[in-house]
Amino acid sequence: MQITRHPPVKTSLEPSNHPYLTGPWTPLHEEVDVAELRVIEGAIPADIDGIYLRNTENQVHQPLGRHHPFDGDAMIHQVNISGGKASYRNRFVRTHCFEAEQIAGRSLWGGLMDPWGTSVRPGFGAHGGLKDTGSTDIIVHAGTAYATLYQCGEAWMLDPVTLASRGKAPWVPLDGISAHPKVDEATGELMFFNYSKHAPFMHYGVVDREGRLVHYVPVPLPGPRLPHDMAITPNWSILNDMPLYWDEELLGRNIHAARIHDGVPTRFALIPRHGQPQDIRWFEAEPTYVLHWTNAYEEGDEVILEGYHQAKPMPDPLEEMGRYSHMMAYVDEHSFQSRLHRWRFNLRTGETREERLTDRIVEFGMINPAYAMRKSRYVWSTTTRPGWFLFNGYVRHDTQTGEEQVYRLPEGVYASESPMIPKKPSSSEAVGREDSGYLVTFLIDENTGTSQCAILDAADIAKGPICRLALPHKICSGTHSVWVEHDQLRADAAFNASRFVAA
Repeated sequence: MQITRHPPVKTSLEPSNHPYLTGPWTPLHEEVDVAELRVIEGAIPADIDGIYLRNTENQVHQPLGRHHPFDGDAMIHQVNISGGKASYRNRFVRTHCFEAEQIAGRSLWGGLMDPWGTSVRPGFGAHGGLKDTGSTDIIVHAGTAYATLYQCGEAWMLDPVTLASRGKAPWVPLDGISAHPKVDEATGELMFFNYSKHAPFMHYGVVDREGRLVHYVPVPLPGPRLPHDMAITPNWSILNDMPLYWDEELLGRNIHAARIHDGVPTRFALIPRHGQPQDIRWFEAEPTYVLHWTNAYEEGDEVILEGYHQAKPMPDPLEEMGRYSHMMAYVDEHSFQSRLHRWRFNLRTGETREERLTDRIVEFGMINPAYAMRKSRYVWSTTTRPGWFLFNGYVRHDTQTGEEQVYRLPEGVYASESPMIPKKPSSSEAVGREDSGYLVTFLIDENTGTSQCAILDAADIAKGPICRLALPHKICSGTHSVWVEHDQLRADAAFNASRFVAA
């Protein structure tokens, strides 16, 4: 494996026994390129032709206070697969905060668990005191990759092929954007939302295929809220107002403590894609909190939404973890008890119906992207190690029959969020089935101190990886990922070139 190493970044991080600075969460600080990854098991399916991007958390400098796993600096890992071969590269996201701390040689901002005033410089996001790391989400829109922060920062642009930095997106409004904007490849539009501590507390926007902000409207809320994700259908964008949000009294003293507000329902805002505030349809549902949606679609008079309902959004501390008891519970799916769930909004009656789709504790799900905004049958969720934010396996849900396939990784091996890659039309007689394709993931093997890229058969995950590729270093864990087809990148490049010719 021929490795090209890039100049090291400055780091002041000291040895630690912090649970999210060690083991599978040990920060990685080197940036490399590998022209061809070595296959260590199986073979790369010939019909895979695209790029896997994974956003990870990598703390570079010694924290100013307590460290939360979501405080780390964004590093994007890429595996580029084509013609039965794969290359690899990784790069830090060069946010303004990352660059400022490289110049200073130390941390300048506190983290999610630190009190107001910890930061040396004014902070960012809805919280107002955080570093904009861009380390939560990664998507690709119109040929550009965007790394975003969970609490509304800038959108940091990268070339999805070279990972070269393109700076911050010029269309992002003053209040930033939340992680999890959604892309409609059919129209080329990107839909996003943001939230803040000042009225109207939420906005919704649309960016066209040319990268222009073409729609931006308020979504008035009763006060500051903490939404995390949104969903889209061909005609609607779905936002939410859930009863887990900052304690109003403590917020007046700049203490950002999230609380579940008893007696407050969950509310969903359905806004036409280019609608105005007066067009919003509000629907109420049982109190919960949801981190991630898997799909939304329209069926007759109903809009159907699927995602991960939390039975206990304010979990009990994991006392055995000592000083980290609260933090460990808040990122532990077994503590907040997330399960795949379905909401049905009747546009004619205004009623909401709900149903649980599994009794398993799962999250971070993917669907066949060809079925986005359409009625879909299969969801591929991750399972986690109890007490930890570490993916230790997968469940393939058949939401039509209730059947589930399960794959559990070996002890000490942890996965990444894993997009589903549909098989190409010429690859087999199975093409046309919704579950015909692959899952792609990165594995962290604590037993060997290595990492791999793994590919699974989406229709038969129980047999485990059908191909494994050696990565040049052990990566750090993180949150989200995305798959983009080379065909889509070529179409985006052709569209962008035609714009310049026309201009």
